[in-house]
Amino acid sequence: MTTVFAGIDIGGTKTHILLADAVTHTVTEDVTLPSTDWQTRDLHRAADWLIARLSTIADDAEFVRVAVGAHGCETTAQCALLAGALRTALGGIPVTVVNDAELLVPAAGFEHGIGVVAGTGSIAVGRHRDTGVRLSAGGWGWVLGDEGSGSALVREAARALLTHADTGTDLSADPLTKALLSSYGAADLPALAAAMSWDGGVETWGRHTHAVFNAADEGSALARDVIAQGGRALADLVIRLAERGARTDTVVLAGGVITGRPRLWTAVTDRLADALPGTAPHLLTAPPARGALTLALNGGH
Repeated sequence: MTTVFAGIDIGGTKTHILLADAVTHTVTEDVTLPSTDWQTRDLHRAADWLIARLSTIADDAEFVRVAVGAHGCETTAQCALLAGALRTALGGIPVTVVNDAELLVPAAGFEHGIGVVAGTGSIAVGRHRDTGVRLSAGGWGWVLGDEGSGSALVREAARALLTHADTGTDLSADPLTKALLSSYGAADLPALAAAMSWDGGVETWGRHTHAVFNAADEGSALARDVIAQGGRALADLVIRLAERGARTDTVVLAGGVITGRPRLWTAVTDRLADALPGTAPHLLTAPPARGALTLALNGGH
């Protein structure tokens, strides 16, 4: 029987599991699975969900320590309850559970800092500089927030077009109009609004983010403004944590919306430079699951 550490990143769409040999610390398994049916409403069911997936790739392994970054674990209490359920299911071994955004800083090789996820949704997570208490900002979902996320960028781009249409402004030639209509296969703005409401719902909005960035590259001032506002909103999440006492010397950003998107990156970093001089922003290049494995190897810290 092999003895291993496990680092797990459970995201909204996929789950990345890394296993490392307990002696050499070399990675022995690197598996990505869909996060289908993952939820944190019932934490015992969530624990069973994860155990079932671990069993498919490590049924003969003995775990030394498991560290999990879990999408949907928004409070310290939630994380502790899920850790307890997993600990019981795994025979009492040490288990650490954090929000998935907390994986970014250790994944980038830093001990302290703020992690910002800009993907389908958005959230910033850090720790108080003196007490170590977990602090978060954002992550409230597409109805109430998630500014700077893929869902929000598409939402705000469509809102900008519809608001201008209400004033009688003709934006039929604007690259943003063309890009969003084409992405949704809609003939006009009423059809776009209907498609966004009924064709798969908000869960699918993020996949249309490319239309906003493409329109900006093609000269749409409206799209550029939406992206700039989204970037400033992401930076504002960090600023709110700083005001609450979080360490901000390092900020690590990750997610499919900001990776490879220099317009959004520039908007974030310019706002941080103005508001928090001395803060060093980093774009994560390693998988967040590396952060989970680092936590497991370092005793959960």
